[in-house]
Amino acid sequence: MVGNLFACQSTPSNSATDEGNAQSDKKSGVVELNVWADENSFDVLEGMIERFKQKYAGEAEFNITLTAMGESDVKEVILGNIHEGADVFQFPDDQLNSLIAGGVLSAVPNSEEVKAANIEESVNAASLDGTLYAYPMTADNGYFLYYDKRYFTEEDVKTMDGILAVAQNKGKKVSMELNSGWYLYSFFGNTGLQLSLNEDGVTNYCNWNTTEGSVTGMDVGEAIVKIVSNPAFVAQVDDSFISGVKNETVIAGISGVWNATTIKEAWGEDYGAVKLPTYTCNGQQIQMASFTGYKMVGVNSYSENVEWAHKFADWITNEENQQIRFIEKSVGPSNINVVASDEVGKVPAIAAVIDQSRYGVLQRVGNNYWAPCVEFADNIVASKPTGEALQTLLDKLVKAITASVAG
Repeated sequence: MVGNLFACQSTPSNSATDEGNAQSDKKSGVVELNVWADENSFDVLEGMIERFKQKYAGEAEFNITLTAMGESDVKEVILGNIHEGADVFQFPDDQLNSLIAGGVLSAVPNSEEVKAANIEESVNAASLDGTLYAYPMTADNGYFLYYDKRYFTEEDVKTMDGILAVAQNKGKKVSMELNSGWYLYSFFGNTGLQLSLNEDGVTNYCNWNTTEGSVTGMDVGEAIVKIVSNPAFVAQVDDSFISGVKNETVIAGISGVWNATTIKEAWGEDYGAVKLPTYTCNGQQIQMASFTGYKMVGVNSYSENVEWAHKFADWITNEENQQIRFIEKSVGPSNINVVASDEVGKVPAIAAVIDQSRYGVLQRVGNNYWAPCVEFADNIVASKPTGEALQTLLDKLVKAITASVAG
């Protein structure tokens, strides 16, 4: 049914794939393209490749090869040998700056059209200093709140206080992977406290231990301690969260779209997903923040067929193919028209991660950020410190995050 609904929509044109593109040569012979992608996306990509060949039949003969490459590994592998890298590759947004600095990415030639077709946040994630260096593909690499509708009303899940109260009353648990910098950021992000990457692109600026302002580091720390101290709260990794969902001990938790299918199987029609709740901090309700993540497609500037590589990258990320990727893989789209479709709105996890992106920021931090967050959260969970001890932990956290030398 979803497929039929989408099939009724018109397919947009793409100037980078127009037959009149001056960069392409008619009858140009065999075009060799190597494409890196996660192996679990090969089935969808194979169909896209065949349709691409049909569209340009008569202009060139294509030999397009799919090579399995984990998206998280792209930066390290391609920077090791750019000339042996793929012509086209999928990668997460936090690799963009390094790939640009390494001279890997060929800027998008039809950038204005691509920018207009995709949500602003995904375009920003694929850009540097106003130049678009990759084609936005997804907008779902973030986190939000899952909840079991048998226990919670829509009003309950608006606040962390409300969620914990219901869970405690029912003898159930609310799960969050607290000892991770990715999730710990959610408490500090919308408070006015700062975390950013310095201009050197390596070290961090952070003032999460500040004792000044309307919200101090201690205010946030004390709010975290209060949440952790609630008997309904459990700090656990993703696998444990899913185990709790399956055995019915966990009725709400913070995670991402990768768990949507499993949670839907466990909770059925009672599976719900919404943006993160607010939490009580210094007597006020503060919206929990998030790191947002986007995936995109890049073109190797050293490709022997760079013009065709751009045509292909543009093709697999256009509106039609983002629709297909959503339907067949439940991947959250970045294309404006697909995001606005009724069918996307009917998938709770996708709708929730897109809604939460309004309260999130791109993950742009140096390597020194991660380990100190784990240590800080582990200490919070283990000892639930108060007063001077908590300020000491905050000071230690910030000192390590902003250290000039890793390790």
